[in-house]
Amino acid sequence: MKQRIFMYLFVFSVLLILFQYVNAKRVFENLNTTLEKREAALLTYKDSVASLENAYLNAAHFNLAHNEDAISYFEADGYNIDSLIPLVKDELYKLNEVKGQHPIVPYGSSEGRKMMINTVKMLNHKWIIADFSDGEFWGEVFLTYQINNNHTVTFTLVESFLYPFD
Repeated sequence: MKQRIFMYLFVFSVLLILFQYVNAKRVFENLNTTLEKREAALLTYKDSVASLENAYLNAAHFNLAHNEDAISYFEADGYNIDSLIPLVKDELYKLNEVKGQHPIVPYGSSEGRKMMINTVKMLNHKWIIADFSDGEFWGEVFLTYQINNNHTVTFTLVESFLYPFD
């Protein structure tokens, strides 16, 4: 009787060990598969980040914040670039408040509306691109700007265009 109990215990132990081995092997393979998928996804994400960095650097090429020569130009005159960019943009946006025709935008607006500058991008220490709209018509302007001694900004329209109305 004792031998049978030991034999049953031995068989039960072997079955339990076999079950544990198969289960652990399946879990290990599942974890390896998951790890391989995540490594492939990580590689894809790294490629995407590198691609986005390149796209950002290309887009930021003509940008005052990334133009060391233009920043040096302003710093030589004693300006802080972090406060200068908002100053210039605010001065341009203040022109939206002028009554009547916008002083920069050379196009008339549709009835009951006013042309207003929406987005401003400072290219360097002399040039600005801005877009304008009255809600129905829209276009873009290319401006030059100069900062005067009394910290006022003078804008000069160089070129403008109005998108065709469909």
